[in-house]
This record gives sequence, structure tokens and C-alpha cells, in this order.
Amino acid sequence: MQTISGFLTIPKNINYKTEILAGLTVAMTMIPESLAFAILAGLSPLIGLYAAFMMGLVTAVLGGRPGMVSGGAGATIVVMIALIHFHGLDYLFAAVVLAGVFQLLVGVFKLGKFVRLIPQPVMYGFLNGLAVIIFMAQIEQFKFLNESGISSWLQGSALYMMIGLTALTIAIVYFFPKITKVIPASLVAIVAVFGMVLGFNINTKTVGDIAHISGSLPTFQLPNIPFSLETLQIIFPYALVMAGVGLIESLLTLSMVDEITESKGSANKESVAQGIANMTNGFFGGMGGCAMVAQTLVNINAGSRARLSGIVAAITILIIILFGAPFIEKIPMAALVGVMMVVAISTFQWVSVRIVNKMPKSDIFVGVAVALITIILHNLALAVLVGVVISALVFAWDSAIRIRARKHIDEHGVKHYEIFGPLFFGSATAFLEKFDPSEDPQEVVVDFKESRVVDMSAIDALDKLSKRYLKVGKTLHLRHLSEDCRKILKNAEAVIDVNIQEDPTYKVMLEK
Repeated sequence: MQTISGFLTIPKNINYKTEILAGLTVAMTMIPESLAFAILAGLSPLIGLYAAFMMGLVTAVLGGRPGMVSGGAGATIVVMIALIHFHGLDYLFAAVVLAGVFQLLVGVFKLGKFVRLIPQPVMYGFLNGLAVIIFMAQIEQFKFLNESGISSWLQGSALYMMIGLTALTIAIVYFFPKITKVIPASLVAIVAVFGMVLGFNINTKTVGDIAHISGSLPTFQLPNIPFSLETLQIIFPYALVMAGVGLIESLLTLSMVDEITESKGSANKESVAQGIANMTNGFFGGMGGCAMVAQTLVNINAGSRARLSGIVAAITILIIILFGAPFIEKIPMAALVGVMMVVAISTFQWVSVRIVNKMPKSDIFVGVAVALITIILHNLALAVLVGVVISALVFAWDSAIRIRARKHIDEHGVKHYEIFGPLFFGSATAFLEKFDPSEDPQEVVVDFKESRVVDMSAIDALDKLSKRYLKVGKTLHLRHLSEDCRKILKNAEAVIDVNIQEDPTYKVMLEK
């Protein structure tokens, strides 16, 4: 590996042709999505393209996951629609800056690692729901706005032509890699369909039918809002939700790329990059964003494994804004729809369907719940949060009913209770039911060598147990408590006896 200024690491064996072609393909697929979500939020299309350029460039250079693509993602702008409607554009930019600050702090304080707590069924549900959203978003391209501003399905030859060109794109993307993988199949499909439409003068829906995308370089400007507590109260909740949604989607995408490439990215470094990118967006007129799962998959499937493709994609978008708009506006939407449909199909975790009869029922429920919330509400943060909470409750219940106590009396007449499983709020009641102070001998030892005192409910359970034995005039000893457990129980040391010499010390490995 080579390092520039001790920060940007570049692989020695980078395949420049693959990276450049992958970047061009990604740029082509980012444009319609950025335009669509900007228009959905009532913004100028250029604000969406600026976000794609700035998010893509900053995160490609500074991010913690080479090969990952960020841009003006719909997941983050959707939460801002109400703010834009009621308070205007400058409040949006201020909220995007504040969201970037929150994300930056997450990375600085190394909180990004907590994405590892997200269970696999939640990941399955998240990706499956996202795949459905991506696919359904492409179906919307088979509609048009009539003179009354009402969305209607394409009719007759226009519909058949759109379907035919989309099917051709899908076929090229699917079959071209069987011939060669030197050139990304997605780029070949876009160019081939574009050439056919131009060559045969086919009348079909193009990028220009969605919006015009020519413009100038983004310029620095402070949001024109009052710097007051009242302003902070307005933008704070929106910024917090945007930061959360953006980080969850970005870090889940990072984990997905880690799995695909069998390598490891840095969640904290990516959080910092996302924060800096969104702060840049807010000050330079972009709508903000996060990692884009679909475009990342396009990038990875095109063979990219380095930062260069993301940089190429971002610069390509800027060039298109400045010079290439007339050309790009002629690209058939059918070509981009076909590419994104293939991405949606590959995003769906088909393995989760194949192994559904082998998964615990609780995992199936979690995966389905996360997918449905993602599809119906388009709220990725809520979907993941619900999935994690359900998984945590299932785990807590399972751990609670599995706490065990192995009992025996030694040669000195001392009764030993060897506890297996964590002692916490869920298992405290079951733990207390295992003891019989009135029938136990004069001296009792509770051995925690295979257990751990976790929370205040556990401390309360030990306090109650100690008082029960004290009430009948018997002695209770607690053995093999870890260092952190003994600190928790410091206030109860008058009624317990801790075997310090034999206590293990448990250490938590910190992320570097």
C-alpha cells in the first residue's frame, strides 16, 4: 500500500481501467435518482446533482470504505420535506450542516462500531426492503405527468417501447459478463441502448424529460437564517433524524461491502467522512445525503475495489453539470431503469428465502418486520431500530429462561450454587427462584465463574438474596465475580464475600 500525506491510502495493484469505467457507470445511475429525489422534495434538480458530486467526492477521498458510493440519497432528503415546505431552502442547508456535525461527532467519539450490533435478520430485512423500494421506484418511470399534472401510465407504443428497451438493457447486463468482464456490463447496456435510440431515431422517455441539469460550479454561502435558539429548535430534530438515517444506511452499506469484498472498512472513519460531506453540502447548496446501496452495488459489480471509481463518478457528474447536460439529457430512461432493476434483483437477499425454513421463527419475524417498515414507511432508521429492539428482546427472553444453577454440597457441609448465564433484568426472577434459604445449610456459596452481574436489576436480586439468608441467620458468599462486577457491588460488600484472588479480569477489546 502507498500512503499520501499519511491519510489517503492507494492500493499498489489498482486496475485503473476498471475503476474509471466503473466510475462512469455509477455516474450514469446516480443522475436520475438524485434528480428524482430533489424534484420529490420540491427542490431544483441542480441541488440534487450538487449533493451527488460533493457527497461522492468527499466520501470517496476521506471515507472508511473504498468502493462505496455516496450521493444525494432519498432516504435522507425524505425526512427533510416538511422542513423545506414550512421553512424554506436555507433552513434545509442549515439542517444538513448540523446533521453533518452530528455524524462527525459519532466518528470522532468512535461510536460507529455499534453498527456491528445489528443482527443478520435485520440486515436481510433492510436489504430486501430496499430492493423492493429500488424496483418500485423504477416502475414509476413507466408513468408520465399529463397536462393536469396527474401521473398516468404510458400508453400504446410509448409503453411497449419503454418495456422493450428496458428488457434489452436487462438482457445485456445479464449476458454480457458471459462474454467478457473487461468492461462493466451496465455501461455497455447504457451505451448500446443509447446508440440504438439515436441510430433509429426512437421516440422514448429520456433524462431530459425529468429535468434539465445544466448549471455552474457550486458556490460557498452561509444559510440566510437567524442564528438564534429558535432556529436551532426548528432544525435540531430534522438534523438529528437525518444524521441517524444517513449513518445507519451508510454503515449498513459499509458492512454489506465488507461481506462482498471479504475485507474490512472503518465505520468511524466513514462517519467522519459522511459528516464532512454533509457539512460541505450545507455550505455549498447541496441537499445532503449518505451512502447509496444501489450505486455501491453497481460499482462493486463493475469490479471496483478502490477509491478511484468514486472520485471519477463525482467528477463526471460535475463535468455533466458544466458541459455535458445536452448529451446526458438524451440518454433513454429505459436504459437506466433496466440497470437499476438488475441492481434491485441482486440487492434482494435470495439466500434469506432459501433458508427461511431453517431460521428461528423470531428471526423470520424480525426480517419481515424490517422489510415491511422499510417498504411501507421508507423510514430506514425506524426499520432498523425496530429490528434491533425486537432482536434484543428475543435475546433477553432467551437468556432469561436459560439461566441455570448447578448445586452440590462439599465435604465441609457448604452448599454451592454454580450459576450459568448472565444475571440481568430478564433473569433476576428466575435466579431468585433457584434458592431455598430455609432449607439450605448454614453456609452457602454462589459461584459466578460462568456468569456475570450485568445491571441494577441483578444487584437488586443479590441484595434480596443476601437479606433472605441474613434473615434466617445464614452466611452467603459470592465467588468469582469479575472486576467490573465487584465495582458494581461495592456498596453491598458488608453482606458478601468476594474471592479476589481467583477472580478473572474481563477486558473489552477497543477498536483502533
